Amino acid sequence: QVQLVESGGGLVQPGGSLRLSCAASGSIFRFVAMGWYRQAPGKQRELVAQITSGGTSNYADSVKGRFTISRDNAKKMVYLEMNSLKPEDTAAYYCNTANTNWAWGQGTQVTVSS
Repeated sequence: QVQLVESGGGLVQPGGSLRLSCAASGSIFRFVAMGWYRQAPGKQRELVAQITSGGTSNYADSVKGRFTISRDNAKKMVYLEMNSLKPEDTAAYYCNTANTNWAWGQGTQVTVSS
């Protein structure tokens, strides 16, 4: 069973930055596309950014130009660099495969507020 552990969230002022990390177990990590998702209170979970096994990325329009997804296959890690944060980025952030077919981790809370 693959496990996902997210970290790096916190409270940040508008315009600030955070870097989220996701640690994955399992030998197949390097073969699968991974994504970062977020869920704000009262809203459905949404895809924020995705990266293929080869490193090609794409982003939701709402974060394009501000967020950067990356991965380190040797370390089985996925990262989300978030810049120019806005209050509407406040949410619990999760990583999973592009097909969301692994068990969800506990997520990491990002709160953007002055």
